Amino acid sequence: MADQLIRATAAEGGIRAVGVITTRLTQEARRRHNLSYVATAALGRTMSSGLLLASSMKREGSRVNIRVKGKGPLGGILVDAGLDGTVRGYVENPGVELPPNEQGKLDVSGAVGSNGYLYVVRDVGYGYPYSSTVELVSGEIGADITHYLVTSEQTPSALVVGVFVGADGVTAAGGLLIQVMPKAARDEELVATLESRIAKLSGFTPLLQAGKTLPEMLEQLLGDMGLVILPEVQMLHFYCGCSFDRVLGALKLFGEEELQDMIEKDHGAEATCEFCGDVYHVSSEELAQLIEQLRTESNWQAESV
Repeated sequence: MADQLIRATAAEGGIRAVGVITTRLTQEARRRHNLSYVATAALGRTMSSGLLLASSMKREGSRVNIRVKGKGPLGGILVDAGLDGTVRGYVENPGVELPPNEQGKLDVSGAVGSNGYLYVVRDVGYGYPYSSTVELVSGEIGADITHYLVTSEQTPSALVVGVFVGADGVTAAGGLLIQVMPKAARDEELVATLESRIAKLSGFTPLLQAGKTLPEMLEQLLGDMGLVILPEVQMLHFYCGCSFDRVLGALKLFGEEELQDMIEKDHGAEATCEFCGDVYHVSSEELAQLIEQLRTESNWQAESV
């Protein structure tokens, strides 16, 4: 099934629901970063969460950055997701592996660490980005994002994310986000019913592995609450906007002396994008051209004064 996002409403607009399937893009991240099983699960859950959070933004070009910084051996996780359905991300220590937890599942909490912080930055494309920081409550990602939504954005929410990775790679990944809007939040019976149903879910990946589609999952949760599934299905992709030109622009910031040192000692330069793992090689000739550009710009500035 293709990676996709669908949106829905229920309770006459009092409930907002979003579902994502991210199996292929999670596998792409695993391949690019050579992720361990537990690192794949942690990054996949965070990428799904980023896409779910970005889905509520309105302005074209809006993006969400999620940084998870626990005290576990995995180190930090950084994800960048956009309203356009693109996402990228990485973990600091991609090779970390842990034994299964007491439930026999991948120990994401142990890898991330239950002590630490979750940082969320919403960039709406103009003005200053909105940022918020909350403490981690479990390290399982889904519960931590839910805690952020409830405490920072003050929106009753439930987020369920999951990744199943086996010997053949990632076979199921994605998640659901259910939010109760202000006009329905006062309906205590509605909120209690919704919480009960979400608590009974066996998880996201078992439903996906059982052949359930996103509309069928939402129907199971909200079908008797006036569920309306919006017709647009948005395709999702792992995408990084890094490029050779951007690498050259970054190298110029080192200045003439550092660039000359790279030519003499290393006979060029190499840069690796942390988000996607692409490696860029810059020759001595290309570094020399950057030096010439810097000199030309410096002379132009001197003449302008």
